[in-house]
Amino acid sequence: MTRSRKTPILLLDGTGVVPSRIARRLAASSADKHPLLVASILGEDPNGVKFNLYDSNTWENPFARAQELFGSDNEMESDGMIHSIYLTAPNSPPSSTHQASLLMQFVDYARLKHGTRRFVLQSASAMEPGGFSLGRVHAYLRELGQRGEAEWAVLRPTWCQQDFEQQCHVKSIKEENRLYSATSRGKIPWVSADDIAAVAVEALTNKDAPNTEYLVLGPELLGYDDIASILSSVLGRKIVHVDLSSHDLERRQQSFGCSEEHSRLMSSLDTAIKYGTENRTNDVVLSMTGNKPKSFREYAESAKHLWV
Repeated sequence: MTRSRKTPILLLDGTGVVPSRIARRLAASSADKHPLLVASILGEDPNGVKFNLYDSNTWENPFARAQELFGSDNEMESDGMIHSIYLTAPNSPPSSTHQASLLMQFVDYARLKHGTRRFVLQSASAMEPGGFSLGRVHAYLRELGQRGEAEWAVLRPTWCQQDFEQQCHVKSIKEENRLYSATSRGKIPWVSADDIAAVAVEALTNKDAPNTEYLVLGPELLGYDDIASILSSVLGRKIVHVDLSSHDLERRQQSFGCSEEHSRLMSSLDTAIKYGTENRTNDVVLSMTGNKPKSFREYAESAKHLWV
């Protein structure tokens, strides 16, 4: 009986919020079929390899490591080629335009030099294909797929529940009992990073090529006023939402070290939410994973130690 060959997977920014969850899921469920490499600047994970998108001298590292660990001269029943790559953008890029260009260059490097076939991009619900930043990478992957040159998927998650673990939110909740945004009464289908990771695992490992995008949304529409109410209930103290002007939100973002470019982007996204761009739900998480997406209250109960 012929045993199926193993297909290694590479996770960029593998210690990040979503990729680290993908790594745990793959290790627990399919490590025998999909050996894993976790790429990060330090490469300190047990399955880690040093990789920096902004340093092309490191791009060869994961492919060389895959050959070393999973090549045909060992018992892994693999030719050592990385079959699938999860593409994510590094935090605090010098330029979103530069970042997108580098990701597309890395896609070409991986597929043309090393034969990687499938690419799964983590983009965002606000980034339309062909639009700004990762939208350009989305459009490029789709073009490669249409030409039969790659298998692809793009995850477009909405705002993540784990965003409330960022310093700006933790500090204001703990010290001021406040949440700040410029969204007014706009609603968001907040999604768990665990659910994003679950969808990503399916896109990375399914036998058939996805060749599509997935708008990954949570189960309910909640504005910041609703979030404040849930946090008040969970924490046992009053949390209020302070609705800022776009300019004031930019200044607040910059006070936490955000660049002018990034703070303007965040402000524009909040304004879009204010006018209803995120007012939508779907069944992608359930249909892809078989499980209902987690509610914000579930998340808040599990993370409340961060805000006390």
